[in-house]
Amino acid sequence: MSRHTDRPGPDDRRVRVQGEPVDSHPALPPEAERGSERRITVVGEEVLGRPCREVTEFGTPELSALIDDMFLTMHIADGAGLAANQVGVDLRLFVYDCPDDHGIRHVGHLINPVLELPDPGHRRLIDDVEGCLSVPGATMTVPRTDRAVARGFDKDGRPLVIEGTGYFARCLQHETDHLFGHTYLDRLAKRDRKDALRQMDGRREAVLAQRARKAALLSG
Repeated sequence: MSRHTDRPGPDDRRVRVQGEPVDSHPALPPEAERGSERRITVVGEEVLGRPCREVTEFGTPELSALIDDMFLTMHIADGAGLAANQVGVDLRLFVYDCPDDHGIRHVGHLINPVLELPDPGHRRLIDDVEGCLSVPGATMTVPRTDRAVARGFDKDGRPLVIEGTGYFARCLQHETDHLFGHTYLDRLAKRDRKDALRQMDGRREAVLAQRARKAALLSG
């Protein structure tokens, strides 16, 4: 999921890493410092349109390297979340570095997530602007619940429960959708989907150029 540029930035003194509060966390997470940039897939590519495979092997160097690469790729693209199939890997995994509506920064990864939303009778839908790193340059209004809980595992197989409200709840829902082969475009009316694709056609090159400039700055 792309980061809102008009939303107040998170307070780095209020951070939760893997769901747990910490005193502080660097702007560029340690995972990103270790990682290498990968190409971000674009809507229409086959890997984005099918459910991802469950991760069955934990604690491997390959899994750690994938997470590191995803963090750096997300950071270069100014993302708040990134799913594995967005870098061409069909595994049930996403990373995030996302503020909630209270200014708390949430950083981490989640493997094989199962999303829990409030019961329909207690569910509050919020219409807000949403973008996707795999639909570069486009933003559309998408209704999402204002609360979400994602249960899964970390890279070593330890159970995790990640709770989100507001914008971070939106991020958890957006990234979990990816792992089932859906983008936010699938939640739009046909006319709105066409509008989003037109936005992407008009802005994609500028977005990719901005990513290239940021990558060059980091590598230099």
